[in-house]
Amino acid sequence: MRVRTFELVNEKGQVFSLMDINEGCIFKEPSGFGYSYESTFERIGNTFIETLRRLNQSSISGNLEFKNYDNYRKYIDFIEASSQIKWKCIIPYTSGQKTYFKDVSFQSIDKTDIFTEEDKLIVPVSFNGLNLWYEENTIVYDMQHQAGEMRWDFKWDPIFRDYNARKLDFINNGHVEAPIIVEIKGPIKNPSLELTVEGKLYQTLHFNIELEEFEKLLYSSKENEFYLQKENTDGTKESVFNLNVLDFDENPIIGFPKNKSCTLQIKSETDITNATVTVLVFYKAI
Repeated sequence: MRVRTFELVNEKGQVFSLMDINEGCIFKEPSGFGYSYESTFERIGNTFIETLRRLNQSSISGNLEFKNYDNYRKYIDFIEASSQIKWKCIIPYTSGQKTYFKDVSFQSIDKTDIFTEEDKLIVPVSFNGLNLWYEENTIVYDMQHQAGEMRWDFKWDPIFRDYNARKLDFINNGHVEAPIIVEIKGPIKNPSLELTVEGKLYQTLHFNIELEEFEKLLYSSKENEFYLQKENTDGTKESVFNLNVLDFDENPIIGFPKNKSCTLQIKSETDITNATVTVLVFYKAI
């Protein structure tokens, strides 16, 4: 039977393996991959009515096995050099493997100097979960010519030459509403996001902004990481979450409801030549 694969990933994309004893370590005796609720009840006669049901914060713990002190030091250096850490888990389902992430905060490690018979160092470790497990589903729309790419100039019917709209059909099979991350590259004028649920218009966001070539509009509706930014040609980013760009009367948070047929469209007054949409599907347990 194939087993789960564990890694730590930081905000720079650097990876520390929890499955490679030579380059990193081995994560053993894992716990905290389930979930639980905190509930309070009110008694009415001989019946108890649930008055509060709240998801508890998760905590991942286990033992790390290092072959030497050098790799233990590499682990500590990785933790201290990272301002954001994701726990990455790859699960081999019978239908194929899937990759999940959980944002975590390092809590503790206990250097016990306990060694196995093979002279490997065993240390307990613990992380606090900051959100649910999630998988990233990314769709890239790219109509720009790439180096080495072969293209042919066909005479399409006008409906196929209309590039001022891009559409994503999606069903959120997760356990909560699914936020999105959108990146739209210029040149583009006044783009918008339009969400349709079960065939009915659900929400629209209009962005009053014009981007030059190599500039980007960045939008995220992820909890605690909501942003609306413009990325300049030199790579610097600036917040554009103001009345000049987005009307505050509009609900700025777009998310895919659970178990419903949804369509997200990116529209603009000019052609959309390059855009990326990532849907984050969250699960209470994996």
